[in-house]
Amino acid sequence: MAAGIERGRPAPDECLPYYFQYIDLVPDGDIVELLERQMIETAAYLSAFTPEQASRREAPGEWNVLEILGHVADVERVSGYRALRIARADPVMWTQVDFNGYAEAANFRDRSLKDILGEYATVRASSVALLRGLDEAAWKRRAPADWTLRSVRGIAYNIAGHELHHLADIRRQHRG
Repeated sequence: MAAGIERGRPAPDECLPYYFQYIDLVPDGDIVELLERQMIETAAYLSAFTPEQASRREAPGEWNVLEILGHVADVERVSGYRALRIARADPVMWTQVDFNGYAEAANFRDRSLKDILGEYATVRASSVALLRGLDEAAWKRRAPADWTLRSVRGIAYNIAGHELHHLADIRRQHRG
């Protein structure tokens, strides 16, 4: 961690309560280092899946591994942009994103797991580079109170927790 920069857990006023379902899943420690480790661990875990396992659906209408991982990458890509907006003190509110619509339009089900893992790793490396380069002022900066996520910390922890949430689903679906 850069000397003197506080990247601790977000306070309740840094995002809407909804996001704590993800943030609360994140273990203590430096969030940037955790995101970097998470990228390596997730890629190692998912790269062992066969194409059949990656394409299998638990039930009709449920996302498969390809779609879940693609969704995780999409959410992180949008979240990284939002963190950049807060870090750079850009006061213009972002538009709402329909991530289910993104997943439907994305064609993840028609791509290989290796390809989507590569995209995920690239997006995560970009997030880590952005977060690692922020100074203390950027980490402390807050967006207006009517924004859903109001701090870089809130976004960083949400990225990690959102992935943990979806990986828990994948592990549950592929036990045995």
